[in-house]
Amino acid sequence: MPYGWQPKGKHCGILSQKSATTNVFGLLSKENDFEAYAINASMNAQCLSAFIDDFATRIKQPTVLVLDNAPFHHSDHMKKKIAQWKEVDLFIWFLPTYSPHLNKIETLWRKIKYEWLKPYHYNDKHTFDQALEHILKNIGSEFTINFS
Repeated sequence: MPYGWQPKGKHCGILSQKSATTNVFGLLSKENDFEAYAINASMNAQCLSAFIDDFATRIKQPTVLVLDNAPFHHSDHMKKKIAQWKEVDLFIWFLPTYSPHLNKIETLWRKIKYEWLKPYHYNDKHTFDQALEHILKNIGSEFTINFS
C-alpha cells in the first residue's frame, strides 16, 4: 500500500508492492451493532453467500440486509440464496442504482479509511492488518458512528 508525504517542491517516488487484497463484508445496524467478514482475496457471490449464511444462523427476528448493486449481488447464485434466506426470515433489499449515499455502511468505510486508520498503519501489511482487525473488533465500543 503506497502511502506518503513529501516536502513542497520535492519529488519522491514510492514503489508499490503486490500483496493480497483485504476485502471486508460488514453488517452494521443504526445502533452500531457490527459483524465483519474479511478475506484476503477477491469478493464474489460464493464468498458473500457463505458470509450471509453464517449470519443467518444467528438471527432471532425477521431481518433485512441492505445491499448495493455490485454485479455479483445479482448473480444467479445469489438469486437462489435469496429465496432460501426468505425461509429463515432474512430478507435482502437492494439500494436503488447509483445511490451509495443511502447505504449507511458507506459512512463506516469512510471513517475506517480516512479517520481511524492512521498513516503509520500503512507502513506494512502486518501493521495494516493488525490495525484493521482492531478497528473491526471494536466498532460499537471504541469506534462509533452517530446516525441521528
